[in-house]
Amino acid sequence: MAENLLYYGDNLDILRRYIENESVDLVYLDPPFKSDQNYNVLFAEHNGSRSASQIRAFEDTWQWDRSAAAAYQEVVESGHQRVSQVMQAFRTCLGESDMLAYLAMMAPRLVELHRVLKPTGSIYLHCDPTASHYLKMLMDAVFNPVNFKNEIIWRRTGAHNPRRSFGPIHDTILFYSKTNEYYFQIARRPYMKGHVEHRYKKEADGSYKFTSGGNILTGAGATSGESGAKWRGFDPSAKKRHWAIPGFLTEQMPVEFQKLGVLDKLETLYKAGLIDIKEGSAWPTPVRYLLDRNGQPLQDIWSYQPYTEGTVFGTKEGIDHDVAWLGPTDPERLGYQTQKPIGILARIIDSSCPKDGVVLDPFCGCGTTIAAAIELKRRWIGIDITQAAMVVIKKRLNDTWRDTIKFNVIGEPVSLPDAKVLAENDPYQFQWWALGLVGARPIEQKKGADKGIDGRLYFHDEADSAKAKTKQIIFSVKAGNTTVSHVRDLRGVLDRENAQIGVLLSMEKPTKPMRAEAASAGFYKSPWRNEPYQKLQILTIEELLTGKRIDCPPLGQVNVTFKKAQKIKEKQEPHPEFGFHEQ
Repeated sequence: MAENLLYYGDNLDILRRYIENESVDLVYLDPPFKSDQNYNVLFAEHNGSRSASQIRAFEDTWQWDRSAAAAYQEVVESGHQRVSQVMQAFRTCLGESDMLAYLAMMAPRLVELHRVLKPTGSIYLHCDPTASHYLKMLMDAVFNPVNFKNEIIWRRTGAHNPRRSFGPIHDTILFYSKTNEYYFQIARRPYMKGHVEHRYKKEADGSYKFTSGGNILTGAGATSGESGAKWRGFDPSAKKRHWAIPGFLTEQMPVEFQKLGVLDKLETLYKAGLIDIKEGSAWPTPVRYLLDRNGQPLQDIWSYQPYTEGTVFGTKEGIDHDVAWLGPTDPERLGYQTQKPIGILARIIDSSCPKDGVVLDPFCGCGTTIAAAIELKRRWIGIDITQAAMVVIKKRLNDTWRDTIKFNVIGEPVSLPDAKVLAENDPYQFQWWALGLVGARPIEQKKGADKGIDGRLYFHDEADSAKAKTKQIIFSVKAGNTTVSHVRDLRGVLDRENAQIGVLLSMEKPTKPMRAEAASAGFYKSPWRNEPYQKLQILTIEELLTGKRIDCPPLGQVNVTFKKAQKIKEKQEPHPEFGFHEQ
């Protein structure tokens, strides 16, 4: 079995270098896009060049600059005729705008995703209505219009109150297959309670029996052979009909049932109580029970309806509760701004990825696709260009599954020279990566507004959890040229914040004056042990890479820095005999 893989880097480069042709069953992507940006600003013309910027968490970086112009030129000259033509049309329509930059960056990635998909594979592109119509045209160019399957509308929030338009509360998910031979299993949601009460009768044994009629065992047209033969006094050929067993009966029976002849199938179903013969009836009728797997097939509008609890049969949850948007205090939230509910990915993976399949998310963010794939027992590949994502994903996997899920991380620094290269090329990403080594959450503030704090860890170390106070470790990260003044500054921040421990993460080894300054900060006495903890500590990147960690209370048990995601509810197994549950 192929391993699970988490890549750090530009997904275009990763796809081209590492992901083989036709190796992936399902792709889901939710590329970064600033949906609340002013529409007119997005289409504004830009003159002159801008310095290229990497994609960063929570920021819109799709802008027309030299990098975007180069990407556009590469796509147009790539030899992919349909993609080249649609990109040229976009430039005529949109001009050299941020929207064109966005499409120029997306085009080669979609081409690569088409390449890595198996012929039976599918792709789901999650996007904002501002760009969905352009992306649909681009997807048509890459995947062919005949392979468009659905435009899914997902309700992403409760309500907005614009002054001169209807409230914008939905996202769009574009569903395409690679070929017409794509894998797909119909997913269902429970019937409404009123539907069941109107069409089914509850039996003494707690089961629900269909009562609305319309179920028959014959089809139009007489045939020769068993399908036209008499059975228990009924002759379908006499009325120019033939025996036709409904699928809802067949699917309840064991595999051996398929090998039986038509009359033996009828007899088996009759003895199992699934065919009813009433005296004086013109025809025998199939008995239809409400099964756990029955329900309304999912449609292309996924919209949670608040205050509908109690209206859905068999559950206390409301309509489409599994895909409800995440509120500010939702227990599923991890603190990642663009996080989507795991229920969306569960629906997509369940319907479009076989049991032994591989799911790929090239913009995996906080790892919701990965979490859903793990819960549904699929293999996965995640790619992201930010250390913010790497930190959150690894913490999420460790908190939820500990050592039970095996995966390899590719692209992150694994040695001191690697770390130095990252620090030189992108100090911002180096900071996230270094904090990730100790499980700390970076400060999500604009540059210059961190007040001397690069990251934090929160913990509780008192025996009485009901009265325990939240305590903190604060971090400062230095990529180079570290001096005693940096230690002194951190000591001042430590006092100002009234934090229990401060840690300086440094690329360079501390000097003797730095160690002396750190030692002069004193100690923190914790209820966890008699020996106190040094209040100000210095750890080098080299030490962290060799396994050294902060000297502090046991964070593995009491760390509350990152929230933990909820798991997907496991599906019930059908009744072993007839495929339905006893009520």
